[in-house]
Amino acid sequence: MLNKGWLLATAESCTGGLISGACTDLAGSSAWFERGFVTYSNEAKVELLGVDAALIAAHGAVSEEVACAMVQGAIARSRARVAVAVTGVAGPTGGSRAKPVGTVWFGFMLDGSLSSEMQRFDGDRAAVRAATVQHALQRLVQLLG
Repeated sequence: MLNKGWLLATAESCTGGLISGACTDLAGSSAWFERGFVTYSNEAKVELLGVDAALIAAHGAVSEEVACAMVQGAIARSRARVAVAVTGVAGPTGGSRAKPVGTVWFGFMLDGSLSSEMQRFDGDRAAVRAATVQHALQRLVQLLG
């Protein structure tokens, strides 16, 4: 990102800012990390990222559609050219048959190119959140490579 002069933004729900924290733990991150949005509630997703409330109502907060809308909102509301969004069920409650605990949707945007994916992580709340951070950062590195 430094070579291209790109900045990164994050839009986080289930990780509550842990991805931003992992980025800013690195010395010199101010050269490439622009901002993070912690949008834990549905209202925050609507207000801060511009996610359509009808989209959340139709698909649920933990969905491909909402992850994509979150990452697009992060790009639209920042100076970043690269963004990652995560929304998931970290547990121990909140899961369902369709979206069990450990279900996480990721949205990625790199220089206008949008992609998304779903992962299911095992373990307790801390393990799911840690795995989400690790996957988000590893996938960003892969996509940038």
